[in-house]
Amino acid sequence: MLEPNALFAPGRQPLTHAELRIHVTRAAAAIRRRGFRRDDIIALILPNGPEMATAFLSVCGAAVCAPLNPVYRADELEFYLTDLPARALVIGGLPESPAREVARRIGIPIVELSWSENDAAGLFRLGRLGPGDAKDSIEPPGESDIALVLHTSGTTSRPKIVPLTHGNLSASARHVAASLQLTSRDRCLNVMPLFHIHGLVAALLASLEVEGSVVCAPGFLATSFLDWVAEFQPTWYTAVPTMHASIIARAKADRARVDSRELRFIRSSSAALPRQILAELEETFRVPVVEAYGMTEAAHQIASNPLPPGAPKPGTVGRAAGPAISVLDIDGRSVAPGTRGEIAIKGPNVTAGYARNPEANAAAFTSDGWLRTGDEGMLDDECYLTILGRLKEMINRGGEKISPPEVDAILLSHPAVAQAVTFGAPDAALGEEVAAAVILREGMTATERQLREFVAIRLSHFKVPRRVLFVESIPTGPTGKLKRAGLAERLGVSFDAPLSATHKFVAPRTPVEEILGSLWISLLETETPGINDNFFYAGGDSILAAQFIARVCDTLGVEISMLSFFDSPTIEGLASVVEKAIAETSIT
Repeated sequence: MLEPNALFAPGRQPLTHAELRIHVTRAAAAIRRRGFRRDDIIALILPNGPEMATAFLSVCGAAVCAPLNPVYRADELEFYLTDLPARALVIGGLPESPAREVARRIGIPIVELSWSENDAAGLFRLGRLGPGDAKDSIEPPGESDIALVLHTSGTTSRPKIVPLTHGNLSASARHVAASLQLTSRDRCLNVMPLFHIHGLVAALLASLEVEGSVVCAPGFLATSFLDWVAEFQPTWYTAVPTMHASIIARAKADRARVDSRELRFIRSSSAALPRQILAELEETFRVPVVEAYGMTEAAHQIASNPLPPGAPKPGTVGRAAGPAISVLDIDGRSVAPGTRGEIAIKGPNVTAGYARNPEANAAAFTSDGWLRTGDEGMLDDECYLTILGRLKEMINRGGEKISPPEVDAILLSHPAVAQAVTFGAPDAALGEEVAAAVILREGMTATERQLREFVAIRLSHFKVPRRVLFVESIPTGPTGKLKRAGLAERLGVSFDAPLSATHKFVAPRTPVEEILGSLWISLLETETPGINDNFFYAGGDSILAAQFIARVCDTLGVEISMLSFFDSPTIEGLASVVEKAIAETSIT
């Protein structure tokens, strides 16, 4: 009977499970012979592919692995290498990387890793170690030994270091395998980067846990994805929503290869999957799409929707699929089903705490051991979890809390929109205002006004983006996740200049302006407003705006939309809309 294969890669011969075990054991022993201890941190920088997979396993077997993004700039590399701090850098296949120069400058030893395209997928040479050298082995690590350290993807604050033990990783791999019903017959096409917890655990470790196989692609290439599906016939793949969106567009144009695939399901994680993309994936590939929820501190998986015959709930990330889940109020108490709060987790896959950061640990962990995730969500009566957004990414528009993924989902349901990201932009009076960037589908058109009106009839008026920008690409992080942080500054969106500060006072001039001014005064209890004063800068909020428009409509006998008022929240602007409505009414 033939030994089953473990790793595949484009243009390479497969590596069997037996060959993988021998190679990783020998490589780990060679690393230890160089004088590294179990608790030494070794940074790993390699291009995505089978060698990254085997090098990760090898370094974890000997010491503590810290995989880094190979596209980091020199200043980023210096920060991460010194912050860890790394005892050595294992690097290969990246002749243009500044990592070697940075490591030499800060005094970190460099270990070169190399391989040949003629070698089976994943075999490498580590200095003098060849694919068949070093017969000795080392004591295997224990459950409580640290295997992996990763920095959190911090935005404005300093990234925290997350240590994960061999026990954490093993537990999470088992959780993923169980939730996806993986067996040795399954083959995963991995397009996620292997310096990220999603690719490492969900694709690589979960597959190896059940003696399945992994196709180690050289990263995500939308142009090659269907070629890989046709060549390797994977039974599943896992990715983030932006990758799925790119795949859909190409798959619809190549039905022949899509119809010949062996996929039994598709998995999505690391960001909220809009319902429109989920529906298009299932329609295009005719297989179930499993949406899961994870984070680095949980060694990836927290919750997952079930595969058939289980009942998935679109719009949720399913039930607990590993750690226990609770939703907490601001005081750390569990809330009732249907109540919003901060998602907290506890279980064998959850890190015991951030490295060298007692302040972060005190803020993140409750007294009884729950880890606050920083995500807002709620559990329903059947314990399905809905993610409402990152607490730090929630848009606070004058006290109104807006979840960006909710607005994303509506924009994505418009037939002309291919991708969308909603974000907060600075506003002088409200704190933040809602804005969005969209990419239109090829050959389709839509105006900013059309998209705002589309959202306005489906969501509360205060959630409607005040600006919609059309872009050719949307910034994403190294794993393909949308980057909301800093997007307003990057796209030049700001509402920071109050109209009242840039215009001289002008009293109401027409009968309509005088009526609007009187209604304004009675509602906001202010002095006579100028016709260019901004309603929201004068103390109004979305609730008062709704009351104001209702009074205007009742008093003047016209129909005015909230969107019209949001476009120009001044007496002069609203008077123009009212006068036009009156004129149209008289004509009819």
